Amino acid sequence: MTIMSVRLDIAAVRDCPGDGGKNEIFRTIGKIAQECYHLDAEAVHAGLTAREALGSTGFGREIAIPHTKLADLDRCVGVFLRLSEPVAFDSQDGKPVDLIFALLSPAKGGVEHLQALAEISRFLRDDNMVAKLRGASGQDALYVLLSKQREQRAA
Repeated sequence: MTIMSVRLDIAAVRDCPGDGGKNEIFRTIGKIAQECYHLDAEAVHAGLTAREALGSTGFGREIAIPHTKLADLDRCVGVFLRLSEPVAFDSQDGKPVDLIFALLSPAKGGVEHLQALAEISRFLRDDNMVAKLRGASGQDALYVLLSKQREQRAA
């Protein structure tokens, strides 16, 4: 299990409060994307909000994969959040979300976007990995779990 096609900087892996709901989470993702990948925070927020209006990206098991395409990207990048308080996300199973892997893809990256989305989905369907992510001791431990998979695949 790996997420090879998505660039994930350590600074884009965070523990966050769940204050403010889904809209505030999208604003947080935008700010992190701006800090880590030099993207326009408002464009990220607007893209995530527009995609969410089509249907919830909460796919159950208290996990969400919000995603959007942006003109300023040349490859897929990610932001991973572990929330201290779950947030209502209109998920398929009705449960609030505490793990969020946001995918930001190039505007013209149709196949690339779908492949990355599938990789993230498979990764987060692994019950053992999800338990490890929820139990990790902080940002460094989360990043190791998320990036260790890449190193094993590359070796």
